[in-house]
Amino acid sequence: MPERVQRNSSYLNEKSLTGTRTRVRDVSPSSGLCSLCIKECPFICDVSLSAFRGREALYPDPRYFGHSTAGGLKDGYFDWSQINILPALIGAQGIEADSDKAIFPKVDIKSNVGGISLKLPIVIGAYGSTEVGRVNWEGLAIGAALSGIIITVGENVCGVDPGIKFQKGKVSYSPELKRRVDLFRKFWDGKNGDIVVQTNVEDQRLGQDIYALSNLEINIIERKWGQGAKAIGGEIRLWSIEKAIMLKKRGYIVIPDPEDKKVQEAFRAGVFRSFERHSRVGMPKEKDFVEDIEWLRDQGAKQIFLKTGAYRPAAVAFTMKVASEAGIEAVTFDGAGGGTGMSPEPHMNEMGTPTILLEAQVLKCAQILKKKGRHVPDLIIAGGFINESQLFKAIAMSNFGEGPYIKAVLMGRSPITATMKATYFTEDPKNIPKTFKDRFGEEPEQFFIATPDLKAKYGERFKEIPWAAVGLYSYLSERVGVGLQQLMAGARKWRLDLIDRSDIASLTERTAKATGITLIEDVDKDVFESILG
Repeated sequence: MPERVQRNSSYLNEKSLTGTRTRVRDVSPSSGLCSLCIKECPFICDVSLSAFRGREALYPDPRYFGHSTAGGLKDGYFDWSQINILPALIGAQGIEADSDKAIFPKVDIKSNVGGISLKLPIVIGAYGSTEVGRVNWEGLAIGAALSGIIITVGENVCGVDPGIKFQKGKVSYSPELKRRVDLFRKFWDGKNGDIVVQTNVEDQRLGQDIYALSNLEINIIERKWGQGAKAIGGEIRLWSIEKAIMLKKRGYIVIPDPEDKKVQEAFRAGVFRSFERHSRVGMPKEKDFVEDIEWLRDQGAKQIFLKTGAYRPAAVAFTMKVASEAGIEAVTFDGAGGGTGMSPEPHMNEMGTPTILLEAQVLKCAQILKKKGRHVPDLIIAGGFINESQLFKAIAMSNFGEGPYIKAVLMGRSPITATMKATYFTEDPKNIPKTFKDRFGEEPEQFFIATPDLKAKYGERFKEIPWAAVGLYSYLSERVGVGLQQLMAGARKWRLDLIDRSDIASLTERTAKATGITLIEDVDKDVFESILG
């Protein structure tokens, strides 16, 4: 515990996120300031950076915007490592208990969320107007299609598209949104997974939902109320006055005012190098939301999802209530605290509910709704997921005996990591470390393990698949998917809907209290006498 306390005090004033550090390691526990702060210090801590750059210090290092993702540093003392998976020895469920038949590659990890079949219980996104989503979209979209999962186009894509065309104040054409949809559908099998278009307040004003449904024949619209990284609207950086003015005229909040002559002079003088574009926050009301969902269905939406953040428990209950009343197909709850854009660092560290606690709250709401005979939408949980063990625990925790409420886990940052790294290593052999070359070679055909399978499946079309997509497919299908199959086989469950709360155990009393998952020392404690007696 002392190490964790030290880590939490350090992040207050020293963050790789903002490129800051302290002069000494033994900082003051309450402030994060060096125990002895001196005038001649050559380092830039968070307080120092704020003295020079003010509001810029609230965000991840601007130099890496568009080429990075960001996550909070605070240890909330509550994560999936505090739950363990319980392996089984006797029998098998979902397959014949025969050693020649019950092998892990036969584990069925398919799922269905909101009526959409998934080869893997994974959704990725939402990747909106932030530059890192745009730059990596080809790999993300095609990789998702190859994997047979859902990918979500995030907020504000039409709004920042320089090529957008309007008709009576509404979107009539957006080359960027069309590009995103077309890239996914290029390798989509039409059966597994789909592409979702997310809409916030600004998008609805621009008519992005209608354009997506009518012109691009999108099946699924997702309304957005928030995310785990922040409780305010979406933000991006703008590197030119021209684009800043364009987005201000489109109705966005741009800071500082790009039309102010003094601001323009300061920008050209190099006092600051980028503008901030902010979205407005939604103000949801039950009646308005229900009517909005009815309207969306009239416009042709086949499925409607909702994305919300890690708000206080009362907001979780409100969200589940209105989602049930509106009869939407699925809701994503996003735990604190990381994102794909420029979420304020204090939001990521100091706001929101850790994912495991958020899921416990959501499940409580789902049980109440089911008990009352009301509609329970399919649930998707997000917030820091990167591997199969976290996925197993999240789904198992949601199954009280009649199938899991959590139908899929949403990943945001890790798929971008996979595509960015795959792109970097295939752009130039010089980018590949010698140790990597020595282990796996320097040709993509060698070091991407999924290459033979994809070549066999797609033949000549393999040439159309970018290496970034091969990287994402390898990560999701060859690693997370296979890893999940192995864990499930270890629990002797050969179908995803069979893993349940009896397959996991809490390692701490606090986890047991918050989730209702039995402490590991209490698991099966009453069976010893019956087995051995």
